[in-house]
Amino acid sequence: MWYLSCAWRAAAPRLPAPWRSPRSRGSATGPTARKSVPYEKTLQEDGSGSGEPSRPPPSAAEVVVVGGGSLGCQTTYHLAKQGVTSVVLLERDRLTSGTTWHTAGLLWQLRPSDVEVELLAHTRDVVSRELLAETGLHTGWVQNGGLFIASNKQRLDEYKRLMSLGKVYGVESYVLTPSQTKDLYPLMNIEDLYGTLYVPKDGTMDPAGTCSTLARAAAARGATIIENCPVTGIQVRADDFGVRRVYAVETAHGTIQTPCVVNCAGVWAPALGRLAGVHVPLVGMHHAYVVTERIEGIQNMPNVRDHDASVYLRLQGDALSVGGYESNPIFWEEVSDKFAFGLFDLDWDVFMPHIEGAINRVPVLEKTGIKSTVCGPESFTADHKPLMGEAPEVRGFFLGCGFNSAGMMLGGGCGRELAHWIIHGRPEKDMYGYDIRRFHRSLTNNNRWIRERSHESYAKNYSVVFPHDEPLAGRNVRKDPLHEELLRQGCVFQERHGWERPGWFSPRGAAPVLDYDYYGAYGRERHRDYTYNRLLGDEYTFDFPPHHDIIRTECLTCRNALALFDMSYFGKFYLVGPEATKAANWLFTADVSKAPGSTVYTCMLNQHGGVESDLTVSRISAGAPASPLAPPFEGDGYYLAIGGAVAQHNWSHITTVLQDMKLQCKLLDCSEELGMMSIQGPLSRVVLQEVLDTDLSNEAFPFSTHKLVTAAGCTVRAMRLSFVGELGWELHVPRADCVKVYQAVMQAGARHGIANAGYRAIDSLSIEKGYRHWHADLRPDDTPLEAGLAFTCKLKSSIPFLGREAVEAQKAKGIFRRLVCFTTEEKVPMFGLEAIWRNGEVVGHIRRADFGFAINKTIAYGYIRDPAGGPVSLDFVQSGSYELERMGVPYPAQAHTRSPFDPDNQRVKGIY
Repeated sequence: MWYLSCAWRAAAPRLPAPWRSPRSRGSATGPTARKSVPYEKTLQEDGSGSGEPSRPPPSAAEVVVVGGGSLGCQTTYHLAKQGVTSVVLLERDRLTSGTTWHTAGLLWQLRPSDVEVELLAHTRDVVSRELLAETGLHTGWVQNGGLFIASNKQRLDEYKRLMSLGKVYGVESYVLTPSQTKDLYPLMNIEDLYGTLYVPKDGTMDPAGTCSTLARAAAARGATIIENCPVTGIQVRADDFGVRRVYAVETAHGTIQTPCVVNCAGVWAPALGRLAGVHVPLVGMHHAYVVTERIEGIQNMPNVRDHDASVYLRLQGDALSVGGYESNPIFWEEVSDKFAFGLFDLDWDVFMPHIEGAINRVPVLEKTGIKSTVCGPESFTADHKPLMGEAPEVRGFFLGCGFNSAGMMLGGGCGRELAHWIIHGRPEKDMYGYDIRRFHRSLTNNNRWIRERSHESYAKNYSVVFPHDEPLAGRNVRKDPLHEELLRQGCVFQERHGWERPGWFSPRGAAPVLDYDYYGAYGRERHRDYTYNRLLGDEYTFDFPPHHDIIRTECLTCRNALALFDMSYFGKFYLVGPEATKAANWLFTADVSKAPGSTVYTCMLNQHGGVESDLTVSRISAGAPASPLAPPFEGDGYYLAIGGAVAQHNWSHITTVLQDMKLQCKLLDCSEELGMMSIQGPLSRVVLQEVLDTDLSNEAFPFSTHKLVTAAGCTVRAMRLSFVGELGWELHVPRADCVKVYQAVMQAGARHGIANAGYRAIDSLSIEKGYRHWHADLRPDDTPLEAGLAFTCKLKSSIPFLGREAVEAQKAKGIFRRLVCFTTEEKVPMFGLEAIWRNGEVVGHIRRADFGFAINKTIAYGYIRDPAGGPVSLDFVQSGSYELERMGVPYPAQAHTRSPFDPDNQRVKGIY
């Protein structure tokens, strides 16, 4: 009481008087001291958490789910529904007692991600239809609609992007004018509105009703739900090959032997992870809302998100719940394992901006009292995305946590995918954005990085999602050997996987990334005259950015002369050992078992034929001890070069396959020991011939080959490859020699017009040539046949490879969706998520788009389907009339079955 009263007295001078609730206990002028959730029913009971378990734990189970909140209940239900009857859900107290019981329970159907739209759709189906049909019980779902508020053009443009994506998935939505918004929501202030997005089938969920119904439905299918049963330990044992695997779960009431544990413990997930030696990179924060007294005329109004005011208004019967995301959230520093059905005192200084925003949007709130406050713990992650999938440290230990206060909203879709993941070894959808393996292992236990990035993600949760935004938090964690050299030359860096990689080069000079200032929160001083932040701000547009012409110059310099790309952040692995070739044959779709000196572009697939990676694999000979260019080994050796942003994913995928096959070979990571620079363009041979001590002619150094050579007195591995469609070489260089080699190349190229270029140029150049980017136009739910990469598959050989059966089955059955290249004559920026129309029907959406400067057109790639359900042949592609819908506006587009730039691949052969 004292804390709340003191907080109130500090904030009261800024609070409108009516928000001083008449229900205050202990202070005539303070806000209500009542801390209570606004739901008619919770699952809290007398004696909660203090009695015996609701039933004795079994001695064994196929799967043990720990945590009885939204994700735990959804995962258990979907495991049972998918046929796993020996599944046990353990809850240390009562279901929902951690963070789920106090959640606002909002469900918005549209997000700037095609995968999330699908996940949300499944959650909505589960709570509104599926559970009712199975159990006859209502979950508490209320379909009152959702309204997104735009106070400026950029925000409304973002909503229009969502509307276009929604058309692909059948999500009904409408862009409304301010006057139309007033008709829909008469209590709303529209004076500062630019427009709104209305989604009539959004709604709200009830946590107790949803979770209790899920538990009942799961139990009916054979699942065991045990409350009042805290977990005290996780037994992990190493198998004969030294692989650590889950063996059993210890509880206060007995031990359950199991090969699989699912960590759905929310804020308590890191503590559970530590029991198994697993890092769970999330933090706990206070997250709050207040519940108003009755408001006349608010009944049946849609829920509101006013992103620019960082506030939401949730309909609560005849009242509203008001909450949001502030820039100075309170961290829960000491997470208590005894906390159940608990709430914190609300800090009014922190919460005040939400009240001010709410009153501006719905002025009647100025004369409305507060019934109760709800401030509880929630878990937040470094990128505001959940943590899911099998932990890299321990086989059989799965994560389903870190949902950033969206566990109810995403629970159904994520619970289904997690169940599929556990049963089949991978999710059905592309869940890489949620996979714990998206974070490099050096980051998941870096507390400074986790805390900074989680704060920024929280504070920017309601910010416009611009295509080229970069974080300011958690930067400069991993720097490549050329970092300082490039910084002096105006490099504007991007952050990927902890690495600082070149984005583009500013002619205005250095733009260093400074230590994180927490946006001035917690008494910190904000950076002034922060060049890097100002350049990022220039990117905050859905039009072409001010430095569009700078990227154009980088691209055309590469096309017409030559450019140097620093690609040192790439993952660089060695696969070596007596059975390395056996492993390579199984892992890689292409035939890589060639003579040393060969380099092959290939894919790796999962058992369903989906693409887990695309990479280059080079056969190598054994080298000298301590040499990062070629380690000593017995047997065979392969050098793998992989996009740095997905290096951990690749490492985990390969490691898992090697463990499952029990092969005698090793995977070695030399990513930090080697730098990598790529010199591309018509003049690359001329310049590199001055630097390298080897003949670079076509005859002596063919495409897709590599060799050890000398550059500036240093031994390097040169590979003749191209990722932009030009004549060029990659130089893989020991870290200590990178600056020397770089300077030699730049000096030799100076009179030929060489220039630095970054990944923004790579994005443009590669899409212009039709090269794929993994996790953009190539994902684990795409097959090589669908993506136009059948040439990477050794189907004409008899060599088996992972996913071959699925690819052959698809080839026999037919391809029912296909990746297609589109160009538009109108020079309009596109970024992905645009709807694809064919002959007046929506047939897909754009996955990846950019501007092609050589052809001077917008280029976009997306997968299309036949609305009639038939196979998508090349004739089907070519016979259609297409439009790409960008922010509600259709643009005529031309479909291409070959790359629109150099379709005959002359330039990579050196033919100009």
